[in-house]
Amino acid sequence: MARPLVLRGTFLMLRRKCGKPTCWCARDGYHETPALSYKVAGVTKILTLRPQDVRTVRAALARYQRLLAKLEQQVQANVATLRAQIAREKGAARRGRR
Repeated sequence: MARPLVLRGTFLMLRRKCGKPTCWCARDGYHETPALSYKVAGVTKILTLRPQDVRTVRAALARYQRLLAKLEQQVQANVATLRAQIAREKGAARRGRR
């Protein structure tokens, strides 16, 4: 069974005019294309998506945010554990010097 996608980035809609003078976009609006913006080694990349990819990509971005939140909770709990351990050891060391 395949694992669900997890993606980091931003979903966006690219909006542009094609430049053809007879196209409807010349007077009525823009062509829109769904896309995923993400960074690789500090460089922003854009991946244009097919309409059928939008739901999957949005779910994968939400999955990443949930995992990131869980990781942050774990980090904060670990910092609290380490802080308590250091405080106990410092207290024990002070009592041993007396």
